[in-house]
Amino acid sequence: MHLKNFTIRGFRSLTQVAEIPVSGPTILAGHNDGGKSAVLAALMFLVGKYTLVEDDRTYDVQDQNAAQEQQGRLRRCERTEVEGEFTLDGWEQRAFDVDESLRLRRSAGEDLLSTWEIWGPIPDDNRLIDLAQWSAKELKDLATEFQLTLASTRKPDVEAALRTYGRAHSSAQGWLPAPTGISKRLPRVLPFDGKAARPDDAVKAALSGRFQSHIANPTLQGQLQALEEDVKHLLVADAKSLCDHIRLRCPDLQEVFVAPEVSFTEGFRGAPLRIARTGGESVSLERSGLGSNRRVSLAVWEWTSELLTEDNAATPGEDELPDDVAPPLQTIVIYDEPDTHLDYGHQRKIMNLIREQSAIANVRVIVATHSMNLIDGVDISDVVHLKLIEGRTSVERLGLDTHGEIDKHLQAIAASVGLRNSVLLQERCFLAVEGETEQRAFPLLFRLSEGMSLQSAGIALWACFNNDGALHFASYLAKHDRAVMLVVDADSRNLPKSVFKPHRLMEFFGDHHDDVVHLLGERDGFNELEELFDDDLWASVANRIWPRSTGSWTASDFDAHRGGKFSAGVQEMLQAESPTGPGGKPDMMYELAEALTRSDDVPEQLRGIFRDLRALAL
Repeated sequence: MHLKNFTIRGFRSLTQVAEIPVSGPTILAGHNDGGKSAVLAALMFLVGKYTLVEDDRTYDVQDQNAAQEQQGRLRRCERTEVEGEFTLDGWEQRAFDVDESLRLRRSAGEDLLSTWEIWGPIPDDNRLIDLAQWSAKELKDLATEFQLTLASTRKPDVEAALRTYGRAHSSAQGWLPAPTGISKRLPRVLPFDGKAARPDDAVKAALSGRFQSHIANPTLQGQLQALEEDVKHLLVADAKSLCDHIRLRCPDLQEVFVAPEVSFTEGFRGAPLRIARTGGESVSLERSGLGSNRRVSLAVWEWTSELLTEDNAATPGEDELPDDVAPPLQTIVIYDEPDTHLDYGHQRKIMNLIREQSAIANVRVIVATHSMNLIDGVDISDVVHLKLIEGRTSVERLGLDTHGEIDKHLQAIAASVGLRNSVLLQERCFLAVEGETEQRAFPLLFRLSEGMSLQSAGIALWACFNNDGALHFASYLAKHDRAVMLVVDADSRNLPKSVFKPHRLMEFFGDHHDDVVHLLGERDGFNELEELFDDDLWASVANRIWPRSTGSWTASDFDAHRGGKFSAGVQEMLQAESPTGPGGKPDMMYELAEALTRSDDVPEQLRGIFRDLRALAL
């Protein structure tokens, strides 16, 4: 069974969190206490590796009056549910008599006793809903009553015939008890907790996967007690390989020991890890420094990737397996803040390790992290942003609109201008502009006008090559509910077949397009940014930074270029008549902005735009 996504209801702060993807990898991002660790625990509950406790059940604050709240008598939710959407292989479809796609959930109520259920047709005859409750004789009696033709009188064949009959005679769909044994085909989970920084836990997680593989070996079934020592020896061999790898990655350690402890009655209990920097002086890692702990944990995670790769290479494909042999289980590797206590170089190693694991067949990876390196290392559609609003977690995912091809195009635009996932998730407001001129001049003009930098105000500035690129970029952000402002020159409106006509802008931004799109100069009858600065200011700045070869600049020198392409005329004039003239239009506007000293030097129209930007970013 391969888990595609899962939905959580009533688990800690996760009142209703829908369709968390299980991808390659999925990144869970968000602030502290936003629900990242709760999502991972809920996944563990779904696959049967986590036991629900009372504190896991969400408080149900709806429909509860203030008196109850003040008295501290808030009720817990009626049920805690984690539902997964799975894809089943051919063996599982035959064994459990289900379709390739399956919805399965694990839920529990006040008694904390959990059950697995599947979604499907509910038989009209209630006796056929839960066949596991009946004995073999009772099942045969039911088959006789319904006059069913049986392949044999074996209990599994009788159950299969009754299930088929029940599906054919049903008038509604709902949740049904899961077929016996289906929980054993749920994905295995290998958790690594970066916050704990305990290599012993990492070793246990790594070797537990091998433990499960060994005891699942068909040749060992039914002989577990007799073969306990055999499995222990196998784990010792695996542990030796692990120790060799740790010594390779940490050459300052002379000796590394792992002593697996195995009990088939208690499962895989652990494998305490000991190291030695001097021969014969082995110590527990608990007595070692935090840096050693993190480096050794990283080595363990690397070794786990090698094991997963080896397992996949050694396992035949589903088409090559006999019909009576089940394919290997899906493995989901989960990392809870693996970058904790790691420097930038080791964070990059973690990202490479995660990519390697995600590329292995039958393996998926979920990472809860604050690291911008990890968040920026995946496709934005694989980033799940968790936000805590009034004590409850909400989920935000981008790039998942129904217009797939359009959305891919817009994502490509965002990528082409260098829009990182972390910026898209964290910045409060975006300013989209045409090109390099605005990108270089606006930060200086904004600081002069507002007394702070764009970054301090929570505003991300992006140059988009041209006005069309800026329009599509702003549309992408607005479509994903990002606060955005688009600023272009007024002459963009006058181009042939311009998309900046009011009726075209409505297609992108609706009736509020005037709140998003600002055309510089249009209000004053100008065509472009450069015209907003008056002639006296141009002359004053030019005399300071672009002195004329003969004489001084006057306002009339600049006024002579109005009515045409002002920026091109002024640039050509300054280059021709000043030995220090600007190298191009972006240089000209950057040097002009850098030379200004008073906020009043910034044109009033620009100051108004900057004020609106700050309001957007609040």
